[in-house]
Amino acid sequence: MGINSGVHKLSGDRKGVVMILVAVAIFVIIGFAALAIDVGHLFIVRNELKNAADAGALAGARILYINNGTAVNPNANQAAFDAAAANQSEKHAVDVDWSGGNAGDVERGHWGFATRSFTPNDSLSPVDLWDLKSDALDSDTNFINAVRVKARREATPAASFFARVFGFQNFALSAESVAYIGFAGSIRPEDVDQPIAICQQAILNAGGEYTCGVGRMINSGTGNANHQTGGWTNFTQPCLTASASTVRPLVCGQGNPVPIAFGLGMGTNGGEIASAFNDLIACWRNRPGLDADADGWPDRPWILTLPVIDCPGNNTGNCSKVTGVVTLNILWVTNNDKNQYNEVPRNMQVTIDGTKRTFTCPKPTSGQQCWSNFVATFNLQDVLNGTPATYEDTTIYFLPDCNPHNPVGTSGGNNYGVLARTPKLVQ
Repeated sequence: MGINSGVHKLSGDRKGVVMILVAVAIFVIIGFAALAIDVGHLFIVRNELKNAADAGALAGARILYINNGTAVNPNANQAAFDAAAANQSEKHAVDVDWSGGNAGDVERGHWGFATRSFTPNDSLSPVDLWDLKSDALDSDTNFINAVRVKARREATPAASFFARVFGFQNFALSAESVAYIGFAGSIRPEDVDQPIAICQQAILNAGGEYTCGVGRMINSGTGNANHQTGGWTNFTQPCLTASASTVRPLVCGQGNPVPIAFGLGMGTNGGEIASAFNDLIACWRNRPGLDADADGWPDRPWILTLPVIDCPGNNTGNCSKVTGVVTLNILWVTNNDKNQYNEVPRNMQVTIDGTKRTFTCPKPTSGQQCWSNFVATFNLQDVLNGTPATYEDTTIYFLPDCNPHNPVGTSGGNNYGVLARTPKLVQ
């Protein structure tokens, strides 16, 4: 009987231990469940703050430059603040600590991809985009290209549900976003003007930098066939043959009818399309505002924004990869007047890098001499060897533009002097 009594006592002790372990386990499980609920809640709150910061940064970067690109827009901070502060987190207004200027939770500045860092900068002056490689601009903190916004929950911190048992009553949270405005990386409908694509090799110098100090010529397939600088395009992706029937309706029209993605091929043609070229000449000669002296010939540049393509081996090809957007001054277009010099320019006025440059060649100066003076005035060079550009048939003579431009497209392209209009988030 003593033995049975001992067995029953041992069994009772084990039951007591099990109950204690179960109680501890339940407490631990409840603790983990409470932690999971609170952590999940905090993730939701932080996501709401991140959305507010994203909205603010994108709104500010979208107007970081005034419309013509000549200056940084001081109102970008206000737009960023308004967009961020308009958001709520759990029906509470988010905190954005900004009261003006370029400090606090809303800042303009520079985003460097190499360092993955943002540097505040209150400068309102744009930097020159030409004769610089992309990595040089990436390290130049005076290149204002980003807006940083921080959204907080500090005045009304996120409440805890179960963590208060452990002494945590609430949590002050914040989120930060940086939106970057780079170079045009895709082309929205009607962002480019004519069905002409420019080879990147024609507008980059030997160091691979975009340069606007040297003019070039597009021969439309009739000369210097081994070194093309551009060609016709029908803007198609995937590529369709850029034939007369697909190119001609686009001449003097509204530009690209559909978006154009960078890094993909686009339908091009390096050969001559006579009907399209004749239409282009008519469009140029009849363009309002180009013929200031009303002599029937333009004396002001035709400013066009055009897609940039890669031309490996100096060959346009039928499906050329799109790499960017460039703005050009079309100075002159010839038709079928080679060796005659009857249709040479007599007057031209162009503003280059803020400086007005004027060319005049009154009669009876010979047409050949006028052409020589015109080429020298605007530094127009042959596509092959850097010698003065010759007077050819069916040729477009252009000078890359050094002036600030209206931003176009979305960020993500190479530097050909044109900033994007649509920013992207980088942090």
